[in-house]
Amino acid sequence: MSYYVQGFVLAVPTANKDAFIKHAREAAEVFKEYGVIKCVECWGDDVPDGVHTSFPMAVKAEADETVVFSWYIWPSKEALDAAMPKVMEDPRLEPANNPMPFDGKRLIYGGFVPVVDI
Repeated sequence: MSYYVQGFVLAVPTANKDAFIKHAREAAEVFKEYGVIKCVECWGDDVPDGVHTSFPMAVKAEADETVVFSWYIWPSKEALDAAMPKVMEDPRLEPANNPMPFDGKRLIYGGFVPVVDI
């Protein structure tokens, strides 16, 4: 498979849903300019609490927060690695221009190589 997946899990105050969607749309435009193929942001609908592990536990979600699961598809890890310094320096993503309506310290992310794609 010739693409690379960047995955994210975060907790967003439920009252900030509209602000999160606005933030995500604006950020996606920046990511697209730097080469991302697809950005998918999913608002939690059926995300149960766990006993030992769970999405809510992983991001320390509070009762008034909703878990968001997201993934970005890049042409390759090399494309991601080349783009990220530019993305992080883009003034459109500075907090003054596009504030994060969530606690970024509890965002979990990672890069993944697809092994099955049916």
